[in-house]
Amino acid sequence: MRAAAVAGGLGATVGLIAAGAAAGPADVLGAVAECDAATCTFTATVRHADTGWDHYANRFEVVAPDGTILATRVLAHPHVREQPVTRSLPGVKIPEGIERVRIRAGDSVHGLGGAEILVRIERRE
Repeated sequence: MRAAAVAGGLGATVGLIAAGAAAGPADVLGAVAECDAATCTFTATVRHADTGWDHYANRFEVVAPDGTILATRVLAHPHVREQPVTRSLPGVKIPEGIERVRIRAGDSVHGLGGAEILVRIERRE
């Protein structure tokens, strides 16, 4: 879900807020899970109009159907010239009975709120 915000202020402050908000939230474009009996490796592709250290995609999360965050992959720096960015997160334990998880991304200004992807969990023995 995306939400619009209204910001007030004067001069340079308004310019900084507007510049940061222009990038919008981070979107998950695609994601896959490779699982064995014990753990999964998630690979996600995230798009965000990173502008630098003040506004960049800073994580993606693996979320259970009940909303529990099962794992987080921190994106430790901006990817201004590398968009979209694809990263992996190995060693994620998925509780028995969970057949699908959501992959969502966040950024340093908006937090969570962009496009999400559902991923089916298929365990190989």
